Amino acid sequence: MPKIIHVLAFANVQVLDVTGPLQVFASANDLARQQGLPLPYAVNVIAAQAEPVMTSAGLALVAEPLPGAETPCDTLVIAGGWGVYGAAEDPQLVAWVRQKATQSRRMASVCTGAFLLAASGLLDGCRVATHWTRCEELARKYPRLQVEANPIFIQQGSLWTSAGVTAGIDLCLALVEEDLGRAVALDVARHLVVFLKRPGGQAQFSVTLSLQKGGSRFSELHAWIAEHLHLDLNIATLAAACGMSERSFVRHYRADTGQTPARAVELIRVETARRQLADSAVAIKRIAAQCGFGSEETMRRSFIRALSITPQLYRERFSAPA
Repeated sequence: MPKIIHVLAFANVQVLDVTGPLQVFASANDLARQQGLPLPYAVNVIAAQAEPVMTSAGLALVAEPLPGAETPCDTLVIAGGWGVYGAAEDPQLVAWVRQKATQSRRMASVCTGAFLLAASGLLDGCRVATHWTRCEELARKYPRLQVEANPIFIQQGSLWTSAGVTAGIDLCLALVEEDLGRAVALDVARHLVVFLKRPGGQAQFSVTLSLQKGGSRFSELHAWIAEHLHLDLNIATLAAACGMSERSFVRHYRADTGQTPARAVELIRVETARRQLADSAVAIKRIAAQCGFGSEETMRRSFIRALSITPQLYRERFSAPA
């Protein structure tokens, strides 16, 4: 029997959060059909409202009503979008998600769909991914979650969460691989012209710096660091720039930013270098020197730590056409 996949939508859902996962499972069905094999999936869009669901893009989706307790479900995929905040405050919908978890083999969220899954309490104590712009908000609203800003998707047992928008495709390819094997998942990825396993994390596409919480006392220091990357930015230099003792500086800095000063300097150097890689044709060796890495190899190691990608690959992927 085909595995039943429900994709949960709501008013102002992000259309690609729905259609991306749908197409992954539909493509798996297409490939099976071409080979004369039974279809592996039965996929539908569901919603709490009876009328068509209007997406934030202005495209209306025809959705089926929420299935009852007696209806089997293999996988529930919760889409994201601006409407997720209202959906997460709907007690009946939250209760339905919580109940459906007991009747489903897997639960997954795409992008900000993690907010609705978190509201059900199912993600408590779990590592969680969501869109990089919403990580801090999700962690603040649901402190029992361990929110991570870089992964494209995270699996915690039967619970799966993904980063922003197209990361839902990555997640669902992983679900297909779990169900049908790597060869089939690779065929689906080829059909969709996407990576089976995308290199790197979503930090490649987001702002690397997560140093400053609202009103950080070290905002001026970060600006000063960015203007003096050529210096030896050791603890003594940074403490002097702040007018603090070294011990006091290290203690307060880590408490305020959640980072060590050395890690912060590295991230600011990476952020500056990646802008130059994307916006200029300056040689990588020269960028490494200008940003204070000391050598091209040191910059390469820092990029891999921060972005899971080399400077050369970053330039190839993100630089503007000449």
